[in-house]
Order: sequence, then structure tokens, then C-alpha cells
Amino acid sequence: MSCRSQTQLSIPYETPPVPSGLRRYQQTGDLHFITFSCYRRQPKLASPSARFLFERSLQQAQRRYQCCVIGYVVMPEHVHLLVSEPEKGQLSTALQALKQSVARRLALRGAEPFWQARYYDFNVWTEEKRVEKLRYMHRNPVARGLVAKPEDWAWSSYRHYLTGAVGTVEIESEWTAFRRERMRVRPQIRSCPVRRFPPWQSQDGAPRHPGPVRGFTEALGRPTRH
Repeated sequence: MSCRSQTQLSIPYETPPVPSGLRRYQQTGDLHFITFSCYRRQPKLASPSARFLFERSLQQAQRRYQCCVIGYVVMPEHVHLLVSEPEKGQLSTALQALKQSVARRLALRGAEPFWQARYYDFNVWTEEKRVEKLRYMHRNPVARGLVAKPEDWAWSSYRHYLTGAVGTVEIESEWTAFRRERMRVRPQIRSCPVRRFPPWQSQDGAPRHPGPVRGFTEALGRPTRH
């Protein structure tokens, strides 16, 4: 049986400090809930252009290391990711490359680092935890008072889960699986631990909201879509 990290995020929506002596359990086949912050929690991602650049770098890292992005949110001073372990290389290497890519473009010749040196890693191995972490991420901008509703924050995966919208970052979800099936496209990443469900359909055969996403909207406290 694989060992898994036991430290959980605190209840407030502030980014928790990375504990000293933190042990990471990678190469377990689990999803990973990742958090890393800008240097000294400065809002280095405060501008829309900086957040968009991070999204592009995330998509590039996703393709290069062949890992699945289940969800994400880019905040002004920190980032949350829910990702699979990469098929090429290790997760720590992929995260380092992602952070370096963003820092090279945004820090320029700054006198101080762009990112804090470490990151927080929580192993996610159940459906309940997956929904919990997605809910936490997507509600972060609302809890911080940045927007009134999760869908108003453009730099997260919430809109994809709500409507199936395709954004800068490819999100591995039931929406994406359904779209691939209709286009008869095989997924490039075969080891992503995301459950597959048949799409919900109406009586005339038209696709409806996928079942797992319905449960996700319920977890957010929003009415179930029909």
C-alpha cells in the first residue's frame, strides 16, 4: 500500500506556510494538490497578463512532461494545482521547470526571487478529496473578495467544469473525455487517474451535463444542472 501525505490545508483560505521537514510521497499513482507562492507572498501575479502567462507556461509543462491537470487557480500571490504524476520525469522536476519558465519571463533581472523556494504537496487518492480540493481552489477568489462568483475569475478551471469551455490549459475531465470520444481522438496521456463516466444524454440523444460534474456543482452549493 502506498504511503500518502497526511498534512491537510487549514480551514482559512490563506495559503498555509510550508512545514519544515515536509515529506513528499510521489510516484504513487495519486493525484497531487500543489500550492506554491510568490516570494514573500508578494502579488507578482496581480496583473491579468501575468496570470495568462502562467497559464501558458502550465500548458507547456503539461505537454512536455505529459501530466494531467485536473484543476487550477492562479491567485495574485500564489497558485493551486491539482495534477497527476507525469509520464515523463518526476513531478518535482515538472514543477521546477514550470516555476523557472514563469520566473524567466516575469522576473526579468529582478534583484529578488520570483517564487518561494518550496511548495506544498498533498496526495489526493479519493473522489471525495478530489472534489474537496477542486471546491477549495475554485472558491478561493470569492473567499478573498476578488470576485462575487467563481465563474467571474477567468484564471481557474471553474468555467470548464461548469460549462465545458476550452481554455488555455487543457483540463482532464469528463467534458474533455466526452469531446475526445466524439472526435475519435485518443488521449496522449494514458495514466491519468480520472474516473471515466458516460455522458448524460437527453431523450433525443443530445449531450447533457456529465454526471461527475453535476456532483461537483452540488459540492459547490450551486443547483444541479439538468
